[in-house]
Amino acid sequence: MDALFGEPRLGDVGELGVTVRYLTPHNKWSIHSEYQDNLFMLSLSRGGPTIWMSTQDAAKIGVHDNDWIEAVNRNGVVAARAVVSHRMPEGTVYMHHAQDRLIDVPRTETTGRRGGIHNSLTRLLIKPSHLIGGYAQLSYAFNYLGPTGNQRDEVTVIRRRANQDVEY
Repeated sequence: MDALFGEPRLGDVGELGVTVRYLTPHNKWSIHSEYQDNLFMLSLSRGGPTIWMSTQDAAKIGVHDNDWIEAVNRNGVVAARAVVSHRMPEGTVYMHHAQDRLIDVPRTETTGRRGGIHNSLTRLLIKPSHLIGGYAQLSYAFNYLGPTGNQRDEVTVIRRRANQDVEY
């Protein structure tokens, strides 16, 4: 992506933050189609958008557990709380997909608008191998049309918010 789009290289630490690989795995705090703002789900999670990052990456930019951070790339911006964990590999962050945007989402310092969702940073890149062979990848099926995307891996800059007193 550096060569194609001029994005910063993974691991770079600049005045804007640390450059990492941004992934959006399956949500940990939801039950199929249930919303996560019910009491049971809120008692299991922090109740709002979180981005998991390694202790090494957090130390590079002065982030502590539960600090407000912003993830920024050419596609958008996300405001979330940092979950600093030794279980995360250096250079990779997770934001579990389908987190409720209605709970505890402040305005971003970058744009002044609400902080976005997990897909605010992703782009759809179609896998070329899904377009060959005439196997009906572009045929209609209920609630589905087209090949799968590989948009769950983005180069993103994570920075600590200068102002930890957020505005909604």
